[in-house]
Amino acid sequence: MMNLRGVQFEEAIQSRNVLILETGAASLFWFEAMEVDSVSNELQHEEEYVLLDLDSVSSQFEIPENAPYVLSGLDTMHPVLIIDDKLKLFISSPSFTTHIVNFFDHLLRQCTLPGHCKQVHAQILTTGTCQSVFLAARLVTAYARLGLVIDAQKVFDTTLFQGTSNVLLWNSILRANVSHGFYEKALKLYDKMRRLGVWADGFTLPLVIRACAFMGRSRLCKNVHSHVIQMGFQNHLHVVNELIGMYGKLGRMECARQLFDKMSVRSYVSWNTLVSSYALNYDCDGASEIYNRMELDGLEPNPVTWTSLLSSHARCGRNEKTMELFDMMRVRGTETTAEVLAVVLSVCADMALVDKGKKIHGYVIRGGFGEYLFVKNALIRMYGKCGDVENAYKLFVLMESKNLVSWNALISSYAESGLCDEAYAIFSQLDAHPVMTPNIISWSAVIQGFSSTGQGEKSLELFRQMQGAGVLPNCVTISSILSVCAELAAINLGREIHGHVLRALMDSNILVGNGLINMYTKCGSFNEGNRVFENIDSKDLISWNTMIAGYGMHGLGENALRIFHRMVKMGFKPDNVTFIAVLSACSHAGLVTEGRLLFYRMIGVYGVKPQMEHYACMVDLLGRAGLLQEGSNIVKNMPMKPNACVWSALLNSCRMHKNTDIAEETATHIFNLNSEMAGSYMLMSNIYAAGGRWEDSAKVRILAKEKGLRKIRGQSWIQVKNKVFVFSAGNTMQAGLELIYAILYHLALQMERVGYVPKMGVGEWEETIGTCLIFREVDLCSEEHYCYSTEAPFAGSSPHPEDQNILMVHE
Repeated sequence: MMNLRGVQFEEAIQSRNVLILETGAASLFWFEAMEVDSVSNELQHEEEYVLLDLDSVSSQFEIPENAPYVLSGLDTMHPVLIIDDKLKLFISSPSFTTHIVNFFDHLLRQCTLPGHCKQVHAQILTTGTCQSVFLAARLVTAYARLGLVIDAQKVFDTTLFQGTSNVLLWNSILRANVSHGFYEKALKLYDKMRRLGVWADGFTLPLVIRACAFMGRSRLCKNVHSHVIQMGFQNHLHVVNELIGMYGKLGRMECARQLFDKMSVRSYVSWNTLVSSYALNYDCDGASEIYNRMELDGLEPNPVTWTSLLSSHARCGRNEKTMELFDMMRVRGTETTAEVLAVVLSVCADMALVDKGKKIHGYVIRGGFGEYLFVKNALIRMYGKCGDVENAYKLFVLMESKNLVSWNALISSYAESGLCDEAYAIFSQLDAHPVMTPNIISWSAVIQGFSSTGQGEKSLELFRQMQGAGVLPNCVTISSILSVCAELAAINLGREIHGHVLRALMDSNILVGNGLINMYTKCGSFNEGNRVFENIDSKDLISWNTMIAGYGMHGLGENALRIFHRMVKMGFKPDNVTFIAVLSACSHAGLVTEGRLLFYRMIGVYGVKPQMEHYACMVDLLGRAGLLQEGSNIVKNMPMKPNACVWSALLNSCRMHKNTDIAEETATHIFNLNSEMAGSYMLMSNIYAAGGRWEDSAKVRILAKEKGLRKIRGQSWIQVKNKVFVFSAGNTMQAGLELIYAILYHLALQMERVGYVPKMGVGEWEETIGTCLIFREVDLCSEEHYCYSTEAPFAGSSPHPEDQNILMVHE
């Protein structure tokens, strides 16, 4: 048992908390009475110890019974510190101050909870060591580490002026703000620091440069670079490394490369920063060049280098090369990191390599990477994108801790697999979570899911709910809603969304711009669509393709060709989608010669191999022009087996030109394919009926019925004022349609009077007009929250053209 000035240690601490001073080194220890073993382990030296308990302090320093004392501690460590003037004098002696400052520094480093830090702060104030600038800086760092930036700022603000001239304190508060994303505040502090005449050092400037990089302000970055040169830090390793990263974030890779090449000494951080900068700017070739140069200089790429290299190729869509590099990395024995596995899993997701993904999953388990939350999230996304939502859900359920990314990964998995109701169910669970709430990614996933499965009304309803929840839409959300507006021909709603885009300064985003072009052109508003198209400074291939397709679907083939030739002249290389759009445009406009020429130039000039869709467009082009035999020859000479779409294009042309012979041959091929396209059967039945072959027509319909095929009802939309009325064929009559039928009847009579002969007589119109029905009336509100609600069909009222311009769309 250790003897402390004649007092048995165990006996002393059984009664109360103690303050022990090690006189040899003037160290200070605080212990809880119950921690006998841990205290004994600490006091294993031969130095003389002085134990100060309440009685001994009172006797030595003559402290009155009512003397104030401070009782506080860290978890189980509860010090009792008795203070009077003599003890203060002792603690403030120079030899003791250095050691107690170091001790408080040690305690601050051990703080893991906000309460810990505040208790130590209280002891610092009590002992009078708060005047130490070093301790003030350490307090700022400790508070910031625990996320208490406001408390850190208070410590900085209450430090004496002499302390604020200390660069260590400035660096601490700068780091506190930068590490928590308060870049504007950090730059204001830097400006104040300069005005007070405090000179920055090699630790200050990297923090300021990092803040400028994340702010993305070029002029500000240039000014700080000027400060670097003025203060002579242009050859400082850490400063230059941060400058390289800054210019990489700005997309100024030429400046980053110039700085790198001028460096006389480079560290691994220098190389890795440049590689990651190339990755950030989607330049995998630049990243590979630096990687190769690194090896030539005799440096072995480390895991960080490999992570950046793999990421650069993955971001550029070079998925196969990414997998090759991963295999090379493992062969060379480089340590695999969790970040590398996350990148590789994302590639497996993009390539739908579920088997490869399962192997990586096994490696994750064996390597102990399952504890990394972002790796588990990457696994959920991999399984989800590969359509294996069952395994994605199992992983999610087994996760002990989940963050918002985990929830969003599962919601997206279901939504992208077309399981929108399941995705919405998971979304609802997140919405009811006691801590987390859906963010814009959560909302966008379900909105896009319903949109992609043709449930546009549900998408618009969710969009309204999202706005009601105060969540601001991002570019992905806006793009999805614009797609819904295009499909529903809801041009007024689309214009309101366009207004929001302008107010939110999203009009420069290419995804939003392309969505607006698609919406306007599909709704037939080419002036507005073309205006958006021309205002896009950096058009991509999708912009051009969307404009071509928009003109084509409305029969404006010459306009589509004009845009196509302009695109080629601008240096864009047409792709598969481009030729589908332009060939379809030629087909709808009857531009046979131009279509033929483009089809034959696909391979010879542009190096695009025709796919099934291109052959279907060509067959439709020739068939509409009455060149059925040429179209049939193209189908027979295709390098791949024609699918039902190609044969159906030829069959439709046969119906248009009443060619039963080629139609029968074509139908035979379609039926042999066991196609589930009910439209092909209806086409053949109508061809037989038009030729008076009623029995054959009936047989085809019976065959379709036996196969369980049903033709999707045709629909038309008419927009009057702020409402879209949807018509559908084959439904039961509802009230309010008599007047519409009467108008249609009189229109048919007028058409015959002016010489237009419809495909059916007026009497037949009377029989078949009853199949038209207003299916539902949709109200498009132009309020702040876009409303898209279903109401009962109107009764007794009819839309009048003089009320407003009417937009009609047929599907």
